[in-house]
Amino acid sequence: MSFRLRAARPADIEPLYEMAKLTGGGFTNLPADRDALGAKLARAEDAFTRDDDELGDDLFVLVLENVETGQVRGTCQLFSQVGQRWPFYSYRLNTLTQHSQELGRTVRAELLSLVTDLEGSSEVGGLFLHPNERAGGLGLLLARSRYLFVAMHRARFAERILAELRGIIDDSGGSPFWDGVAGRFFGMSFQEADYFNAINGNQFIADLMPKHPVYVAMLEDEARKVIGLPHPTGRAAMRMLEKEGFAAEGYVDIFDGGPTMTARTDQVKSIRDSVPSTLSSTELDIGERALVATGTLGSFRCAYGMRELDADGNASIDERCARTLEVGPGDEIWSVAR
Repeated sequence: MSFRLRAARPADIEPLYEMAKLTGGGFTNLPADRDALGAKLARAEDAFTRDDDELGDDLFVLVLENVETGQVRGTCQLFSQVGQRWPFYSYRLNTLTQHSQELGRTVRAELLSLVTDLEGSSEVGGLFLHPNERAGGLGLLLARSRYLFVAMHRARFAERILAELRGIIDDSGGSPFWDGVAGRFFGMSFQEADYFNAINGNQFIADLMPKHPVYVAMLEDEARKVIGLPHPTGRAAMRMLEKEGFAAEGYVDIFDGGPTMTARTDQVKSIRDSVPSTLSSTELDIGERALVATGTLGSFRCAYGMRELDADGNASIDERCARTLEVGPGDEIWSVAR
């Protein structure tokens, strides 16, 4: 079977809704709500059709398509700038050091401070792969295709990029971090707050969340020990982000305490190492394994293939990849080593 990433269309709402129901909560960018998903797809359509090639307030939604069957089996998203419609809140984990000369004692206290430091950054998120397709490197294709999209449309993205990883969720769908911190002030369960945020945004956090730092030592053990930890299903995603050059720098999600990873956009490995080429041949038998992409905005497509580059800016790819991407000699492609 052949798979490719392509721009999402309004008609993709039903497969996206069916996948959203499989996420198990804590997945703000893919809510199990048709109206919210429809609004996302409408916003993405506006982004894909915007003419001016500059940084805006865009959401791009991509889907993983089985070329043979036409089924949508995964999705991912890119935000050109977070914090434009409402503040983008994070907790920043830092340390306060105090010293008593009389006691001869130094005390270091960890604090969680509510910040909007990451406003204006681009974001990669919303990645979900259908449970029946979690083999064959499709998760990697979903994740890295986003970086090729950024490289091909670099003017539409910011200088810094972030990725939020889902935090620890217990067997009942609750969040120890939410229960120990924000939940005390809102009178809402994690599931209620997470769903409300997915549908309406997080302005209610600004309205109700105390602005004073939270001393970590005063939290219950269950909340304290999950700060900055990804959900077990997100550990592989965290390793992939680290390989791309993202790092955890003390920012955690205000809902579930999961880590927020950040990087300089131009230093993300798949963006930095991607190259544009003119396609010279689609009959390559043996070559370097790569991710190959083509198209602009709404016509974007990305798939696995083999490539061979020459010194003149030309590239050869294998016939299967060319068929999956619907490209031929003379077309422009972008590629990065797998």
